[in-house]
Amino acid sequence: MSAHAADNRRLLVRLTISAVVMFAFGFALVPFYEKICEVTGINDLLKPDTAATNTQVDESRWVTVQFDSNVHDLPWRFRPQQAAVRVHPGELVHVAYEVANTRAYAVAGQAVPSYGPQLAGQYFRKLDCFCFSQQTLEAGETRTMPVVFVIDPGLPAEVNTITLSYTFFEVAGRRTSAAGRLPAGADST
Repeated sequence: MSAHAADNRRLLVRLTISAVVMFAFGFALVPFYEKICEVTGINDLLKPDTAATNTQVDESRWVTVQFDSNVHDLPWRFRPQQAAVRVHPGELVHVAYEVANTRAYAVAGQAVPSYGPQLAGQYFRKLDCFCFSQQTLEAGETRTMPVVFVIDPGLPAEVNTITLSYTFFEVAGRRTSAAGRLPAGADST
């Protein structure tokens, strides 16, 4: 065996050992990182046993939120599941509305919110809402649609009742029956 072949064999062994060591280091890196974080107290945010708290809830006052629903030239029944809720500013609130298409064809609608008093709109933070996108209801379909919101604790103290009102408008476009044809007497807009 020549000296050149022996050098190549030693190089191959060294490269193989290097690859195995790198793989082992990469494999051991995750538990090693977790142990370092545990010892130093870094990354405590991901501990499942610590309950998340909202320190911005103003428990010294209550705000009543009333819910209103309207439809404008739309063949839908639309109503809130609750007429009103009492909440603390900063509290996360989940409510829902129910909507039903009363026609024999699919219809698309878009909800537009409004607030009373108008000033309250600046302090009303919707985190999830059916008003963020168009809603298409099939013929006879009924749907429950959630709204998740927080009232900013900066809401002026003189405001203790807010009305959240939604009006559903039909989205311009084709209304089709289940067979894909335009229903009798319906226009294409």
